[in-house]
Amino acid sequence: MPGPSLHPFARARRWRLALGAATTAVLVTVPITLAANAAVPPPDAGWTLAWSDDFTGAAGSLPSGANWIFDTGHNYPGGPGNWGTGEIQSYTTSNQNIALDGGGNLRITPLRDGAGNWTSARIETQRSNFKPAAGGVLRIEGRIQMPNITGNAALGYWPAFWALGSPYRGNFQNWPGIGEFDFMENVNGINAVWGTLHCGVAPGGPCNEFNGLGTNRPCPGSSCQSAFHAYRFEWDASVSPQQLRWYVDGTQYFSVSQGQLPADTWNSMTSHAGYFILLNVAIGGSFPNGVAGTGTPTGATVPGVPMIVDYVAVWTRGGGGGPTTTTTTGGGGGGGGDAYSTLQAENFQQQSGIQVETTTDTGGGQNIGWAANGDWARYNGINFGGTPARQFSARVASGAAGGVSGLVEVRLDSLGSAPIGSFAIANTGGWQSWRTVPANISGVTGTHDVFLTFTSGQPADFVNVNWFTFGR
Repeated sequence: MPGPSLHPFARARRWRLALGAATTAVLVTVPITLAANAAVPPPDAGWTLAWSDDFTGAAGSLPSGANWIFDTGHNYPGGPGNWGTGEIQSYTTSNQNIALDGGGNLRITPLRDGAGNWTSARIETQRSNFKPAAGGVLRIEGRIQMPNITGNAALGYWPAFWALGSPYRGNFQNWPGIGEFDFMENVNGINAVWGTLHCGVAPGGPCNEFNGLGTNRPCPGSSCQSAFHAYRFEWDASVSPQQLRWYVDGTQYFSVSQGQLPADTWNSMTSHAGYFILLNVAIGGSFPNGVAGTGTPTGATVPGVPMIVDYVAVWTRGGGGGPTTTTTTGGGGGGGGDAYSTLQAENFQQQSGIQVETTTDTGGGQNIGWAANGDWARYNGINFGGTPARQFSARVASGAAGGVSGLVEVRLDSLGSAPIGSFAIANTGGWQSWRTVPANISGVTGTHDVFLTFTSGQPADFVNVNWFTFGR
């Protein structure tokens, strides 16, 4: 994350979870009929379909680039090797590893070449703002058949359907604080689905990292490998404390309450812009190795067995509908303020993509951070008076990598308004190395909602802001 990273990314999975013994009691059951291929189900009463992909298309074609980003190789550029998990495959965009089957399904197929090298595929949604609206509920569901392989032939197979907090894009040191929801994971062809939350700090912390908080259970009826099952996750912000819930075929088998976690942990994983969804089949790594008690894959592992995905869909209920990119966790209450006073950046009324952290700047308190291209913060009812303000300055810091820079912009009343002023910022010597940067602005009078917006040609975080003010 921006600022000194206290918890370096080192994601070993929750292999210590005991099969069967950790399974919780069934809380909710909703009958579901699972056909060989099904369209995205119509919304239940009160729900709205917000996003979906049913993987309709010609056999051999790739999934939609408008919906999905293709991850390739052994790591994100600048990210930890082997995706931070020890998995051994290289991800590709080859339609031998990932393709539509022409029957309304996506197939992700791990393969091994004659030299013993494994390839597979991993995709993540273009959208990274999946979260419930204030007072609403978010539902994410995938209808999936795990690779139909078991026993020694399956050692090292690791299919997954999951989500990561949006600040992870471009910043690979902020896990697990930004949150990870594992809707469905499986290893080694075992007839079980694992559902897990990763959060807080690692190792240890409130989510018991690197294992996470989670459980597993057998798939109901037919095994996970032999049939499709619907894997669902719900984030319910309509109740207090909020609830996270995991389901398979409509049966709830795990939940985490906001009340189980420290307030700062919950805020860190929920106050950012939202989450992006991932699908992949890994080979080897800490999770399958830990469950098997040996290194995987082995010479007995058989390549070429796909995970088959019928659809992925996101629904919302209540709270105004639709996943929101805003939150109201700033310290500013209802807003209002004198434009010529020191306006604390953390006292926003709404934001997208940023978080709050303790600052080491003079005077202490907090700063906003994690600001990257497209992020913003809103400050309601700022009074400029009758004499035009013509200057803007902000207390900023940056530990951005070489070549990464961006603009801090001021807009009035709407995100769609043209900036009235801006300044450029690059590395200042560190995420807590502060300086005050001035800029000229168009003359402003009266009372306005003020937006700080952040624009960059690179995806990486580029600035923290402690405070800002205006001048005549």
